Amino acid sequence: MLDVSGLVVDYGPVRALDHVDLVVEQGSITAVLGSNGAGKTTLLRALSGLHRPRDGAVQLDGHDITRLAPEDLVRLGVAHVPEGRGVIAELTVEENLRLGGLWRRDRHWLRSGTGEMYDLFPPLADRRHQRAEALSGGERQMLAIGRALMSRPELLLLDEPSLGLAPRVSARIVAVLRTLREENGLTLLLVEQNAATALSVADRAVVLHLGRKVADDTADTLAADDRVRRAYLEV
Repeated sequence: MLDVSGLVVDYGPVRALDHVDLVVEQGSITAVLGSNGAGKTTLLRALSGLHRPRDGAVQLDGHDITRLAPEDLVRLGVAHVPEGRGVIAELTVEENLRLGGLWRRDRHWLRSGTGEMYDLFPPLADRRHQRAEALSGGERQMLAIGRALMSRPELLLLDEPSLGLAPRVSARIVAVLRTLREENGLTLLLVEQNAATALSVADRAVVLHLGRKVADDTADTLAADDRVRRAYLEV
């Protein structure tokens, strides 16, 4: 579904991604692992149109999307949940969700879609009329994912969804990711610093180190690779 080849991203004189290759199969969960500064967030920002690559190519279903604007990528079925649980604090839960689906101009989906998000994330249903600023960290993360899903994406880019969350909340979000893949056929590219969490849910994983890809294999194989774990994944 997604084919990344030779991707290069620079921040001034600093090379954040150095000729990274990546393939994401349709209907799979692919994890991107590595320590801080590895280039994980930069990769997602480049794929979602927030950073323009210096070199390389990105194809979605065989179509070149390398230099498309973020809004064009959303229309093609790409949704990005950035690190930090970015929701609009002044809006209610329901308003945040509806905002995620507004570009579709589909009133029926705005009604039915919010209901689906409440089924997926029951804690949000009880808080639908509360402002997002009143939510806990876990609830904000659920809302951020729900808002992205309201655009009805085919590819969901997730940046550190378990960061700063209690283990119980993190486990609930991981369970939702499994549901999205298994029942909805959604394709996910998941950035995580917590390797154990990511490998428990992913089909395949790549490891970045200082902007370069240093490993790429099935999740089970990487989880069992002591050399990779010691060198790149233990923090």
